[in-house]
Formats: sequence, structure tokens, C-alpha cells
Amino acid sequence: MTVLTMAAALNAALRDALGQDESVVVFGEDVGQLGGVFRVTDGLAETFGSERCFDTPLAESGIVGFAVGMAMAGYRPVVEMQFDAFAYPAFEQIASHVAKLRNRTRGALSAPMVIRIPFAGGIGGVEHHSDSSEAYYVHTPGLKVVVPATVSDAYGLLRDAIDDPDPVVFLETKRLYFARADVELQRGAPIGRARVARSGSDVTVVAYGPSVDAALDAAEVAAGEGRSLEVIDLRSIVPFDDDTVAASVRKTGRCVVVQEAQGFAGVAAEIAARVQERCFHSLAAPVLRVSGFDIPYPPPRLERVHLPYADRILDAVDRLQWDDRVDTRWVAGA
Repeated sequence: MTVLTMAAALNAALRDALGQDESVVVFGEDVGQLGGVFRVTDGLAETFGSERCFDTPLAESGIVGFAVGMAMAGYRPVVEMQFDAFAYPAFEQIASHVAKLRNRTRGALSAPMVIRIPFAGGIGGVEHHSDSSEAYYVHTPGLKVVVPATVSDAYGLLRDAIDDPDPVVFLETKRLYFARADVELQRGAPIGRARVARSGSDVTVVAYGPSVDAALDAAEVAAGEGRSLEVIDLRSIVPFDDDTVAASVRKTGRCVVVQEAQGFAGVAAEIAARVQERCFHSLAAPVLRVSGFDIPYPPPRLERVHLPYADRILDAVDRLQWDDRVDTRWVAGA
């Protein structure tokens, strides 16, 4: 067991993958000599050389396009988009080529590559540095979308993403980069398997990435008020673990879904629909969503209001009123 930050765990995953598989290459803006803006690639160029970890021009579309060619040639590229919104120029490459290569070639070619994207807010970043862009990627068939929320999962999921035969968008929560935990670096649950981060009996709170800690904070406060919240950490959005989420909701009978991104047409809406379709007869109340507002990301002084922290999650839980007259079931509040 070692105390590591999430950034250090990601660095260890890259270091181990580079050391064990010569087809793995790491590249992007400032990932070489600098070691990345968040130091995730620190020391990799020095250890493995400039042919295995190297800097690229400031051209995200070119970075991803180059990675597609390398993947077709037998390499396993791991590319870094320096910030979430910086990846938008590469989206055409991702949607038109990365995601469709296997289908377009009837399986003759694949794109075993990882696109690492630091995302989400809470760091006091200015515009273009705090977007939650996951909905664009999960709506693109052919991509897997992974969002670790813990230090240990960051290591294991990145190792699995690099080994995956298909492209993975790997979303890294910026404000968790320097969160510390006592961990053993090892493979954990495979991509597509959620975890029960906290057991409970009254309400299921489904979260991923930056929202997991907020959900756990809300569960702690709720426990002091006599309410038991079960928190599900999705780990990956695509593939989605319907079984774990549905089992929890069938147990609790109610569900709140949390996302940091703006609400309209977001991932939380898809999760709410899936829960309603699979658990309709177990639900004692409507599925509620807690999200960012439908606005461009606000200035740093206003982001606390925008983000779905514990108090906003508890507000959603409070919208479900306990009614002793209805066989101790929850009903929708006014």
C-alpha cells in the first residue's frame, strides 16, 4: 500500500504500460519535457525516450489524426488533450474516424487508442478549461467512455483502457488530480462495471467522476438526518452497468442522478430513462436529476453555485417526502 495522488497513479499506469508493451506510445501537447500541465506524464520521456513519449504541435485534430494512423499501423497510442474544451477541434477526427474505423473496415482494422481528457470544473479555471463534455462522446457509437473517481480506479481503468482493442475516451477529473489515497496499484473491476461506493436503503444516488465525492458528502449528511443513501460510482458511462444500477434502485425504490455537465440532453437524462424503463414497477417516486445549469461554464467566483455539490443533491432528496400513510413508501413532493 502506498499513498499516491491520482496524477501519480495515472503516471504509474502509463509507466507500467510503456514498460510492458513496446507498442504503447504517449504524446500530446507538453507531455514530454514538461511532463504535462498536471504532471501526469512526468519523467516518462526521460525514462523511455523521445520516441515513446513526445511533444506535438498545438493542433488537436492533428494529434488525434496521427494517433489513428499509428493505431492502424499496430501501435497503441495514448494521447492527451490538454484541457476538455481544447479537444473540440479533434472531435471530427474522433467521431468520423476513431469511432468508426472498426465498423467501416468490417473488423479488418481497429483503433486501440486512449484519448485522455482532463475535464470538469471546481478548480477556478476560466472559460475553455472547465467543460464537462462527456455527452458528446457517449453519443458517438464506437467509443468507450471511462471516468474514474478514485485513485485506485484511475490506475486500473487506465491500464485496462490501454489494453482495450477499441478506442477509449478517458476523462480525468482535474480537481481530483492531487487527491491522495492509500492504495495498492493493481487491476480492479473491468471497464463497464460500476461499484457501490456506499450502501444504503432509502435512495439510490448515481454519480460518476467529479460528482461521486459530492454524492458521498450528501450521503454522510443525510445519515445524520436518519436517511440512508446508496451511492453508485459508475466508473464508466459506456459501457453502462445497467445491472448494478437497476439492482440498487429496485432495493431503494427511488433514484437521484448527478452530473456536473449542463442538464439538457445530458448523461443523467439517459440514466434516468434507463432506470425508468427497467425499474418502473419498483419506483416509489420519479427519478430526479441534479446537474449544472444550461449555461456556458461560469466565472470562477460563480462556479460553486453552478456545480452539483452536496447541498443541491440533498435538495433533490428532500423533494421526496416520507409519508407514513403509504406503507412507509416515498412519494413525490410538491
